[in-house]
Amino acid sequence: MERKRAAMELDGAIGGDDDSEEAADLFRVIGRQVRLLRERVGLTQRELGDRLGYSEDLIRSLERGRRTPQPDFLDAADDLLEAGGLLRAAKEDVARAKARARVRHPAWFKDYAKLEADAVELSYYSNHTVPGLFQTEAHARALYAMRKPLLDDELIEQRVAARLARQAVLTNRPTPMVNCVIEEAVLRRPIGEWDVHKEQLGELIRLGKLRNVELQVMPLDHPEHAGLGGPFILLTPTRKPQVGYLEVQNISRLITDPEEVRILASRYGCIRSQALTPRKSSALIERLLKDQ
Repeated sequence: MERKRAAMELDGAIGGDDDSEEAADLFRVIGRQVRLLRERVGLTQRELGDRLGYSEDLIRSLERGRRTPQPDFLDAADDLLEAGGLLRAAKEDVARAKARARVRHPAWFKDYAKLEADAVELSYYSNHTVPGLFQTEAHARALYAMRKPLLDDELIEQRVAARLARQAVLTNRPTPMVNCVIEEAVLRRPIGEWDVHKEQLGELIRLGKLRNVELQVMPLDHPEHAGLGGPFILLTPTRKPQVGYLEVQNISRLITDPEEVRILASRYGCIRSQALTPRKSSALIERLLKDQ
């Protein structure tokens, strides 16, 4: 009963992504127009692709609305298919739709992202990566670029933009209280090579000085560790109960059961007590930065 009540209280913070759906609808309409124009002049998808310098698969995806029609394609297709400006005129609409839908999260992450944006308190324990709210643009791009299976360039840019947009949470008014414990090993791994890593360490030092942020490091030489079960996040949405969030291998779980959340909160308290203080953590990061 408690789990059901907590889930119902969270319903108001979770909804659809209207901007992304509107963009997808527009791309499908344009795709149907391309197909009808192509068929009117008697070209196959392969023939159209050959004449425009695109693959048959890309033409097929565009006609199904699965790919974003780029300005160069719309110009070239408009001329070749004798569309009379119909496709060319859609360029501004496509640009606006892309701008509105640029902040796009994976489907399995959207519920959490909505709750995060409304949170009054956020607590992170991270043992493999710098939390997304603390990542520089170059660091985030490097992480997405090394994903396996590989992500295409457009999707990488969408994910980077979405991650950077989330960071407004740190400075939006009213600002939430943000606690974060990061493993020292994370700070020693030069994701994206040393120049990118140095910038990331500097950003952590800067963020750690914000009044609403407490950044702590779990040292490698600590003999006790309450967080060996893996990373997790605790968040408290505005006027709603605290929830937990787990994510591993692109599989996520939003935890609303009060007892499970209590256990995570108790565990997080132990982790914070075992980590270095914010002042000592900042000093450690500064030493690591100077050693680069």
